[in-house]
Amino acid sequence: MKITARELNRATLGRQLLVRREPLDVVEALGRVVALQAQHPASPYLALWNRIDGFAPAELDAAFADGRILKATLMRITLHAVRADDYRVLRRAMRPTLYAARLGNRFAAAGLTPADAEELVPSLLSFADQPHANGEMEAWLGERLGAERQAGAWWGLRAYAPLVHAVTGGPWSFGPRPSFVAAHPPEEPRTGPGGREVDTEALETLVVRYLAGFGPASVADVAQFATVQRAPVRTALRVLEAAGAVEQLQGPDGTALFDLPDAPRLPADTPAPPRLMAMWDSVLLAYADRSRLIPPDYRRLVIRNNGDVLPTLLVDGHVAGVWRPVENGIEATAFHELSAGAWEGLAEEARALTGLLADREPRVYRRYDHWWPRLPEGVTRVLPG
Repeated sequence: MKITARELNRATLGRQLLVRREPLDVVEALGRVVALQAQHPASPYLALWNRIDGFAPAELDAAFADGRILKATLMRITLHAVRADDYRVLRRAMRPTLYAARLGNRFAAAGLTPADAEELVPSLLSFADQPHANGEMEAWLGERLGAERQAGAWWGLRAYAPLVHAVTGGPWSFGPRPSFVAAHPPEEPRTGPGGREVDTEALETLVVRYLAGFGPASVADVAQFATVQRAPVRTALRVLEAAGAVEQLQGPDGTALFDLPDAPRLPADTPAPPRLMAMWDSVLLAYADRSRLIPPDYRRLVIRNNGDVLPTLLVDGHVAGVWRPVENGIEATAFHELSAGAWEGLAEEARALTGLLADREPRVYRRYDHWWPRLPEGVTRVLPG
């Protein structure tokens, strides 16, 4: 079966709750979309505002505070918000990557080895039974390793060890200075030397969860999302396909795509309303081939060389420009001409968004305004709040 580019786009939007806002609580919605990028504390809030009918930020505050939703370094070695029920299996699936990536140059430059990490982790987790800020974690390591080694040691261990971010307050639950606490319940026993052997069961679970939230997708797409090598992903898909848990489709360019047999795939003519997407919205980053939502000519504009992903306009299911809060509302810059209906839809979204931000952070993402002078000229409008 072949799937067209537009069908692929609509399948993605439907599973990511971007065709219509759904009446879900925050934990259920997060389970549906699998994970939300959380480099900026506001982004999970704005991502769920785009997806939940009647979203109340206080509900996400409460879910972070009581541990039903966790923030931790996971996919792509970046911060994500995930359901507590998903955290352990997602971490197990990508643990070899976390271990290899985090015990890198800085850790080695401190004169430390993976064996040192294994020895340090149990007592580090015991210390982190209560939340501690970056400086306190470094100081604890300094007492054991010496002050000259503490920074490199902490750089490696903060993702190598099963630590999650503790709520610190502020408008979005987490402030600019992170605090860490040990994940509970404790991590399951590791497989292989230092836990670097692929956990096939966990990886298969991750693949199924990913396809449910982001499919159909290729081997490269799954590997990009999970930051796992393609060979074990290919093996996992082969096992799942043999068991009838996934099926194979042909993508628009002939690439083999995989999906769950009973997963919904919306018709190509399904309307897609405009959205003001959060910075680093996961749906823009979860694929090796991001053209299903980002036109190739716009990719370098919204995904900057340093990794910043600007807040985007989504029009008819595709990135059409960027937005930022300004004094009188939301400044929207389209990279091409938009219809009157699209502008009306964006204006409605802008009114709702400024209301959401008013009690939290009216000029959210302001520190990223330096990117705007570097963007090409577009059609810019200030949409009143």
